[in-house]
Amino acid sequence: MQCKIVKVFCNCKYWKGMVMNMYYIVFDLEWNQSPEGKDFSKVDLPFEIIQIGAVKLNEKFETISQFNRFVKPTVYHTLHKKVGELLNVTIEDIIDKGGYFVDIFKEFIQWCGNSCVFCTWGNMDLTELQRNMKFYNIDYQFDKPLLFYDVQKLYSLCFQDGKQRITLQHAIEQLELPQIEGYHSADNDARYTAQVLSLINMEKVGTFYSVDTFYPPMTRKDEIHLDFGLYEKYISKGFASREIAAGDREVRSCKCFRCKKPAKRIIKWFSTNNKAYYGLFQCEEHGLIKGRIRIKCSDSGQYYAIKIMKLTDETGAQYIKNKQNKEREHRKMVKLKASKEQKQ
Repeated sequence: MQCKIVKVFCNCKYWKGMVMNMYYIVFDLEWNQSPEGKDFSKVDLPFEIIQIGAVKLNEKFETISQFNRFVKPTVYHTLHKKVGELLNVTIEDIIDKGGYFVDIFKEFIQWCGNSCVFCTWGNMDLTELQRNMKFYNIDYQFDKPLLFYDVQKLYSLCFQDGKQRITLQHAIEQLELPQIEGYHSADNDARYTAQVLSLINMEKVGTFYSVDTFYPPMTRKDEIHLDFGLYEKYISKGFASREIAAGDREVRSCKCFRCKKPAKRIIKWFSTNNKAYYGLFQCEEHGLIKGRIRIKCSDSGQYYAIKIMKLTDETGAQYIKNKQNKEREHRKMVKLKASKEQKQ
């Protein structure tokens, strides 16, 4: 099945961290999965969307419209036990009230309008939305890079330490907001998320938008460099293998993101179980910079890098040094164990 949809989204225009003349589309998804477990999941659609709920806010964070639609399942015709318990809905209700995904998606996009920015609690909803779009061959592409607000992250930056991530219900409780409706329903969760967003100081944290990477950059020209003040995020183009991505010259480069000059390597990039790479660098003008690279695999099977370069102090530098020493000790132990096994 293929559906062609006229593109209605515009690029997000950021000015001093505020979205100007745009609507905030706060949305939430509910999805089903194989009731028989992961081994019986469809590889290209492990999670099938069964409900889309959304709230449209204006620039004053006032609710001006709401959206709520169930989606008829075409892959998993029985609800996973936990999904049924959480949603408090039957598959018969969904089939009776729902429409097919292609039609619901078209309706949702038209409802969003010409000028908006997505807002979600966490970063999974946009990924699963695009995965479902791909499964149904929907001929629609969001602008690249696809920037959005992760309200869960913004909440942490505004009210916590910026690192902790809590549930939506916990945030509502901390803010002492009324809990009239239940959770784990897309429309209710979208409304709760909108309430949290309306209380966040966007002048303080509005520059900390997130980047969706379901489709990583295609070419070197498309690679993403985002400057957040104290740190920079770089997202590379896709590569054929994890090793090629990790060894790419641009990925491993160590420029200061403030002045764009080469930084001196204090600790060159080292890996921890090939899951992440760390490094420590020195800029003559801006001081110590710690780096982290993570290699990820896209839905299409390509490997891409996400590199964070962040200004730090001696405490941060010591953290990198300790991590390097720990990795060295680990490798020594592995070699020693292998040597003993060979002698036996």
